[in-house]
Amino acid sequence: MTETLDIALPKGRLGEKVARLLSEAGMGCDGLGGDSRKLVLSGGGGSLRFFWVKPADVPIYVERGAADIGVAGRDVLLESGADVYELLDLGLGKCRMCVAGYPGGLERGGVLRVATKFPNIATRHFMNRGRAIDIIKLNGSIELAPIIGLADVIVDIVETGATLRENSLDVLEEILPISARLVANKASFRFKHGRVQELSAALSGILEGGKN
Repeated sequence: MTETLDIALPKGRLGEKVARLLSEAGMGCDGLGGDSRKLVLSGGGGSLRFFWVKPADVPIYVERGAADIGVAGRDVLLESGADVYELLDLGLGKCRMCVAGYPGGLERGGVLRVATKFPNIATRHFMNRGRAIDIIKLNGSIELAPIIGLADVIVDIVETGATLRENSLDVLEEILPISARLVANKASFRFKHGRVQELSAALSGILEGGKN
């Protein structure tokens, strides 16, 4: 009997794109890319089981073994510090993690006030530069922080940069590029290696075909 491969997908646009890729690769199932509100879906004659989770929770499901594999943004993976294997860069959701603020924002003396949704990434970045910082954890509208004087700079994801430009803010430093990654639970990678590699290879083939 074929063992079941459990796959955690992020809710939202990224998950919908991944669902389409899986379907193209012949690894999807009915209803995966539709409007169904089901949280758990089965495919491949029961050999595949998909479940939708909050994007930030994907690394937790995978690390803890509730899912064999999953898809998460590199930002989510680095912020969580989850102990998982990264198998494949899916090239989806490309953007940048940046330090942004008013021109000269990094030249402030003393402790730098940094507003962000990503305190771990921000802390590591400035620690590597030997800069003392005060992290201000926010959950939304990060760009507002330097405008009203709450912070000197922000650390956030930048896609087009339009919101920054509209508020007279600049990208001051690029920390790292971001895109969606296929990740695996370490035990699953060992004990379900064939199944994990099959799915990874199928997705890789679709992505390579799309480049031609």
